[in-house]
Amino acid sequence: MIDKFLDKEYLKYGNNKQRKSHEILNDYKVFNTLEKYNPILAGTIPIDIDINKSDLDIVCEVNDFVKFMEILENNFSKYENFKIRYMEEECIAVCNFEIENIEIYASKIKSYRSNAYRHMLIEYRILNLLGLDFKNKIIQLKRSRLKTEQAFAELLNIKGNPYDK
Repeated sequence: MIDKFLDKEYLKYGNNKQRKSHEILNDYKVFNTLEKYNPILAGTIPIDIDINKSDLDIVCEVNDFVKFMEILENNFSKYENFKIRYMEEECIAVCNFEIENIEIYASKIKSYRSNAYRHMLIEYRILNLLGLDFKNKIIQLKRSRLKTEQAFAELLNIKGNPYDK
């Protein structure tokens, strides 16, 4: 596991988008609000392959979804386009709102074992192995409307559903 991603403080020293993300998370107390749910920022912003439309994807570990959704409602419903989706059979909640397009994923899985976090770590390793040209191709494919996992699968010639890998 790459521990640097477990604490959002690394964002303070990153690129402009990462520093802005750190500022947003602090100014709006997003991680403070979610602290007992072990929030981790996952996705493209931490590994510097984000595009203009990229969300701040936060994964959380939740056992009491009713309480968690109350916390989301009480703290974030005042922001534009707030919505929560809950899929009971999967025990997953997804919350979106627009401070800077924040998306919060909650499941009973430990945050650092979530697919979003694990995929990010694997993508980070691949980017480090294959270098800047590969990274630029990923970003180009994302700009042409592919999702991150799809872009990696295409460039690495991985067949099947990239979200199952």
